[in-house]
Amino acid sequence: MKRILLLAIIALLALPFSACQKSTAAVKDSETAKSDTAIVYFCKDITPENILKLYEALGVKQEGKIGLKVHFGEEGNQNFLNPELLRPLVEKVHPTFVETNVLYVSKRRFTDQHIALAKEHGFTFAPIDILDAEGEKEYDAKGLKHFQKVKTGSHFVNYDAFIIYSHFKGHGSAGFGGAIKNVSMGFASPGGKMAMHSSNIPAVHHGNDCVHCQRCVQQCPANAITLTDFGPVIDSSKCLGCAKCIAECGFGIFGQGDHAQGEDFLERLVEYAKVLSEQKPMVYINVMDNISKTCDCSAKAPAPFMKKIGAVASTDIVAIDMACHQLCALKQHTEDAFKDVNNVSGLGQCRYAEKLGMGKTTYILIDVTTGKRITLEEAIK
Repeated sequence: MKRILLLAIIALLALPFSACQKSTAAVKDSETAKSDTAIVYFCKDITPENILKLYEALGVKQEGKIGLKVHFGEEGNQNFLNPELLRPLVEKVHPTFVETNVLYVSKRRFTDQHIALAKEHGFTFAPIDILDAEGEKEYDAKGLKHFQKVKTGSHFVNYDAFIIYSHFKGHGSAGFGGAIKNVSMGFASPGGKMAMHSSNIPAVHHGNDCVHCQRCVQQCPANAITLTDFGPVIDSSKCLGCAKCIAECGFGIFGQGDHAQGEDFLERLVEYAKVLSEQKPMVYINVMDNISKTCDCSAKAPAPFMKKIGAVASTDIVAIDMACHQLCALKQHTEDAFKDVNNVSGLGQCRYAEKLGMGKTTYILIDVTTGKRITLEEAIK
């Protein structure tokens, strides 16, 4: 009898100790979440349910009219994100899909065709708003290096908050495109896009490899490319620097100009993102899947060189892109996966954005399915 009583006492004493351990862990997680450290939430399985879970983990209550910034995918592109990933999030938040028109020759250059293409690609379960359909709006850009004003679509002001939903992938001029590029180039009106690209004239490499398919000539919005017996020639007095030729050429004949121009372009992207992200509350979700060397604006994007890694969310625009860059590099066993394939490092985006006070390049990674902090190595296992 005494032995039974002793065992019962021990069991009772153990219960508070176990509860105390759980409580302490919860306090630590709570303290971490409340600290000024940038937090990036991660999920390995890219499912509609997990995309919603990432958004909810941010703990941000967005009210009023919400814009869900997406990329509808160029006609012919096979790598853009499946819109069905967004269905639970749309059912919860009731946002509007928002985009802007592009510079180059495409269905996405004109509002009606842009909307029709979006519906063809499956973006049918929320309203669609092309923000520059009725012109553009300017915001002052004070104290910045490259701009005094930035230009976005006039409908931008109609929204109270935005969810920035980005396919993290390569880009011929930016190295990679993530949240920063989706805010800057993604929200910019065609005039704003032109301003960002203005000092980014591509170079012609290996002109003798040209097969005269005419695609670069047909896709150039400025009619700046002429084909000769020695390959394409770019008229720098006409070139907008939109990099469409880099994206469309399947033979690697076009490439980034000199390094100074490359860094200049990255800084321009960041400055646009800074001004626009300061106008409205924004949260960020990046998806790392079907990662090609070029962006979803390319009708003939190369096959992905990386498949699924996962998805992340953050309120910090710098930390989320930095996390994606580092996860991709680790997955490829390299220091810079996008520099390897594009000869351009996108890290300048994160460094310059941190310098401008937009966020932090240091962060902690939390698995949204367990609530526990994880390492980059654990994330890519």
